[in-house]
Amino acid sequence: MPGPFPMGQFPLEGKSREEILGEPLKKWEIHMLVKPMMSYNRQVNLGRDGLTHNMLELIHSHWKRRRVCKIRCLGVPTVDMDNVCHHIEEKTGGKIIHRVGGVVYLFRGRNYNYSTRPQYPVMLWKPAAPVYPKLIQDAPGGLTKDEADELRMKGKSLLPICKLAKNGVYTSLVKDVRDAFEGSILVKINCKGLDPSDYKKIGAKLKDLVPCVLLSFDDEQILMWRGKDWKSRYPQPLPVFTPSKANIVGNLENSGETDDNQYKHDGNMVNTSPKMLSLWKRAIQSSKALLLDEFNLGPDALLEKVEEFDTVSQALEHSHPAFSLSSKENDAEGSSANFENSYSSDGIHTEEDYAKFEDSYSSDALQTEEEEEEEEEEDEDENGDYYDDEDDDLYAVDTSAQPGSLPVDMIVKKLKQRPLE
Repeated sequence: MPGPFPMGQFPLEGKSREEILGEPLKKWEIHMLVKPMMSYNRQVNLGRDGLTHNMLELIHSHWKRRRVCKIRCLGVPTVDMDNVCHHIEEKTGGKIIHRVGGVVYLFRGRNYNYSTRPQYPVMLWKPAAPVYPKLIQDAPGGLTKDEADELRMKGKSLLPICKLAKNGVYTSLVKDVRDAFEGSILVKINCKGLDPSDYKKIGAKLKDLVPCVLLSFDDEQILMWRGKDWKSRYPQPLPVFTPSKANIVGNLENSGETDDNQYKHDGNMVNTSPKMLSLWKRAIQSSKALLLDEFNLGPDALLEKVEEFDTVSQALEHSHPAFSLSSKENDAEGSSANFENSYSSDGIHTEEDYAKFEDSYSSDALQTEEEEEEEEEEDEDENGDYYDDEDDDLYAVDTSAQPGSLPVDMIVKKLKQRPLE
């Protein structure tokens, strides 16, 4: 069924691609066509060989029953999805209305007619692969053979930025390689489990899209060099911030002084404001930060330093100095004296000693209670003008409720009376 069409319009016989597509689809029409296809199992799988001859006839067979054909792209072609979409639209004459990752939704057109489709002869055998030039050269990109071998030796100890899955979707691979070249001259991709022809095709695509220079495919890994003509995407690359390079260690003690040498810096030094330096100094003094004397520490030694500082900082944070308060200094001195006398140097305590200590403690407690009552009476006299009896009604608590008269009790009774199902 052709369409969709507005009310009162009918399909036209179109010969060119623009006539077959008709008017551009609106947003609600795209949503109406794509939503049922998302959970639809009938689809065309586009793999390592790309858009083949027989795939064009398969797409038209899908268009015979539905207006949209779902195409799932996997493997090597997903490295450059823009190129895949361009060739699909050019060869089939359709229009891609939605794209998510490696899944493409291809619309046939408003005036499409299956009987007037282009006829494609069925290809019963696979054509011979073209002969491509050699990808890996002994001295690529203007390097000498010794320089290229040295880069290959350094690449053996380099960690790969990612591992490619078999028949995966590699839409973000080009961006990941470009980002990795911002921090390193060499980039390696792990391709274990892939067919050798697959990762060689991926390397050829990355060579043109990034661009970069291919060094080797050894050990099922793609090793690339960014080349001599490489230029950063940023106007000024951001320097790596470390305390030693930023001169924080030396400026902590002289944060208040101004010197002309502080404003002279190169690409490896970062100027720090006096406020930031004061915050660093305060954090170190309050044991919330640790200033390392050695910077070339291994992972194990650095972990020990962090764990030791963590335990010390927690102990300082949760410990508080103990102190005692009393209403009168003389009372505190007298109670402490009685306490010291009761615990004599002999270490023998009699009942009389305990009785004396209890009498002194009770007398102190009575005096403090009397003083607190006097202070409360004085506060009531001072605030008597602002006191109102009507405020008692707001804070009055009704304790005359009988047991079983609360709403909760009624709910419990109803639940108990319900028959068990």
